Amino acid sequence: MIQVQNLSKSYNGNIVLKIDNLEIPKGQSFGLVGNNGAGKTTFFSLLLDLIRPTTGFVNNNGVQVNTDESWKSFTGSFLDENFLIGYLTPEEYFYFIGDLHGQNKADVDALLNDYVEFFNGEILNNKKYLRDLSKGNQKKVGIIATLIGRPEVVILDEPFANLDPTTVNRLKKIIKKLAENPDVTVLVSSHDLQHTVEVCDRIVALNKGEIVKDIQTSTETLQELEVFFAV
Repeated sequence: MIQVQNLSKSYNGNIVLKIDNLEIPKGQSFGLVGNNGAGKTTFFSLLLDLIRPTTGFVNNNGVQVNTDESWKSFTGSFLDENFLIGYLTPEEYFYFIGDLHGQNKADVDALLNDYVEFFNGEILNNKKYLRDLSKGNQKKVGIIATLIGRPEVVILDEPFANLDPTTVNRLKKIIKKLAENPDVTVLVSSHDLQHTVEVCDRIVALNKGEIVKDIQTSTETLQELEVFFAV
């Protein structure tokens, strides 16, 4: 589903990401971990054509993302609250995203109904603008908006940050359910090793922009990563 070849990103001659080859098969739940500055958000930004590569390219289901926009029709993503539109209410934002994906109000409402527990009564029917919500509630909106249109590729950057423990557990259930679908590829980046290991089949660790570990998740994975990052 996702293929990376000779991908790099430099700023003023400083290389912040360098991945020679990486393949993420369709249906895999893929976790990206690393310290601050490791290149996680840079990688996702390149996947989403938010920044241009210095060298190389990313293919998403056979589409080169920086030359053809057709990948957007089957890809959903949320990196941070800058993806949101602050002067809209959550409902207005959901319907706006739905319209972009050819979904009518009834389609969107049906999807939102699946996530009532996740919203915990704090999102819908409160007549608040997105800019007035807490960081955690903004994240709830962004994550669920990502799922509108039933995308085949879901990209979430630090989805567990700013969420309370109950919401984190609910989110992990959502991600695991997505990952059960063999037609859906889920990419998650996080500083939280335990959460990422729990929801992902495969973990890639970045350090200074390069892949230093590529692990199929097992019962030993969390300990292996904890030891690695403790050095």
